[in-house]
Amino acid sequence: MTLSSLSMRNAKRQARDYLVYFVTMVMTAALMYSFNGLVFSQEMLNLGKMMEVLPMVVTMASIVVVCIIAWLVQYTTNFMLSRRSRELGTYILIGLENKQVAKMFFRENLIVGGAALVPGLLLGNLLYQGLRALVLSLFGKPFSFTLGFSPKALALTLCYFLLIYLMAQRKSRKRIRSMKIYDLIYFERKNEEAVIQKSSNRKKLSVVSIVLGVIGTLLIMAGDLTLGLIGAGLIIAFLYGFFASFASSVPAYFEKHSEKKYQGQTLIVFRSLSAKLAAMGVVMATIALLFTATQISEGAGLIFRAMFENRYEQNSCFDLMISSGTPQEEAMAKGVEFAKERISEEYSREYNIYFREETQNTDVIGSYIAKKGDYYRYYKMDTLMKFSDYAALRKLLGYSEVTLEPGKYLIHCQPYIARILKDWSQTVEAGGSRLEFGGIYTERFAQYLWCVNGHGYIMIVPDEIAEASVFSHRVYAAKTPEPMDGFYGELKEQISAVLRAKDYEDHNVDLFLYSRAEDEKETASEIATIVFPLYYLALTLTMTAATILTIQQLSETDRYRRQFNLLQKLGMDRKDMEKALRKQFAFFYTLPALPSLLISIPFLLNMCGAADSGSLVGASHPLILLGITFALFFFIYAIYIFMAYSTMKRNVLP
Repeated sequence: MTLSSLSMRNAKRQARDYLVYFVTMVMTAALMYSFNGLVFSQEMLNLGKMMEVLPMVVTMASIVVVCIIAWLVQYTTNFMLSRRSRELGTYILIGLENKQVAKMFFRENLIVGGAALVPGLLLGNLLYQGLRALVLSLFGKPFSFTLGFSPKALALTLCYFLLIYLMAQRKSRKRIRSMKIYDLIYFERKNEEAVIQKSSNRKKLSVVSIVLGVIGTLLIMAGDLTLGLIGAGLIIAFLYGFFASFASSVPAYFEKHSEKKYQGQTLIVFRSLSAKLAAMGVVMATIALLFTATQISEGAGLIFRAMFENRYEQNSCFDLMISSGTPQEEAMAKGVEFAKERISEEYSREYNIYFREETQNTDVIGSYIAKKGDYYRYYKMDTLMKFSDYAALRKLLGYSEVTLEPGKYLIHCQPYIARILKDWSQTVEAGGSRLEFGGIYTERFAQYLWCVNGHGYIMIVPDEIAEASVFSHRVYAAKTPEPMDGFYGELKEQISAVLRAKDYEDHNVDLFLYSRAEDEKETASEIATIVFPLYYLALTLTMTAATILTIQQLSETDRYRRQFNLLQKLGMDRKDMEKALRKQFAFFYTLPALPSLLISIPFLLNMCGAADSGSLVGASHPLILLGITFALFFFIYAIYIFMAYSTMKRNVLP
């Protein structure tokens, strides 16, 4: 048998014995190709100006993915080397040179990588079509399935895979070349000892690591970049310190409380996992770190998407809005004039926004909202709108008619502010008159923008009261029955021409321009360039960590089989064996996931708190987003656990 045929045979056996690893590499290739397809798709780049940054963002994410998968391949390769060291030593014993064995081992792993690459590319093409459909739907574009490979995406994916295997195999090749026959044959028998032997040192390290974890989490939640970096370092130290002390302290605990060994299946679980935990402290800490990064990536992606979509939802009631604090501003006048040429008065309204009197230099309603809830006060005084303008805008938007009784005022606000104002009934002074509260309305009214219809809320008052108040800014709003393609670009050019003529670099321009169509494109671009890469990273991190845990478990198949055969002979029934096996799996897979939850939950809650007020409400409530985040994480994690448990149960139980 030649070395080539031997390599091929061993590669087939490797793919069969480490099926989970092979499937993960297939999925990795599919993810890489699908996102590389987005990078080289001119169709994607033409969707919006912001999409031009998509190639850079995806490439940066892919570099991180390459490093993570290279670590996975290196870890798996070293693990295979330790498990097959006796076989490789035998090859040298019968006359092969070390470099020949190293070359054969490298060729085996390269064959496995190539075998995973082929189905991965086929699956990746389908996955790319799915991503393409999602992106096009975000932009409101039609989707048609097209089957075909991108040569550039194919070449880049191939380069990534070659880089991964060259990086990962370098160490194992060097090790095989330098090891002696004795070292190879007995390499598998080497057991790692507990990291910390003394009980007092274990306790000290455990306490110190927990303190570092708490401090690190608090620093990350502080919101400062420097403190956040320090906090991240402390959390990493916590994870490695915790698992180094935990893996050593579990055996010590049962040695001190020996009576607890014999409760239920504890003795079996303890004996099976104590040695593994002692040898896997660093690996467990690394996996917990990967899980933490996974949950934060998934949660951040959901939070960003909710923020982008809710912001667009709140603002998109009008198709076009132009605003300026100086109504005689030539740029705004030119823009309004151009808009009126294209949009009839039936579908538009020009109006003023006012402040309460300058002598009342505080926002009565705004102060109340800020005290009772989460609200950022953009204005020092409450904003006012004429009731006639308000009624016309409601009609323009298709809302129901409202009435305003003399001597009263209304409040139109975002839904979350209405909940804060549920007990509001104060009388407010405006325009030299005292007005009583008349009710609250919460339809979408472009109140997420800072220079239009108030920020978050606005008071609706009788016309004469508003006119007697202080002018804030003038607004032109339009709601067209049909989209006007290219209109926003022409309008922006008209305004830019005025600004260029006035040498706008030396001119204080007080102008705000909003287009629903452009906002829709911007929102879609933000989701595509920020949220999708975060999901890409999260999925890769989850698969990597779960694969390592699964490989570790399945590698113990022979030992578990001998153990359960012996237990059967001693009289244990199959039901108790299954219960013991489930406990082993539950403990082993829960251990690295638990610390990641304790870190990621407060981090994500703090991230939600930093979002704009009112952007995370309803179906986007922080608790709902956290629930979805962990549901997605544990769904993927559970797939690996189920695969490992089913295989182990089938192969080891008598």
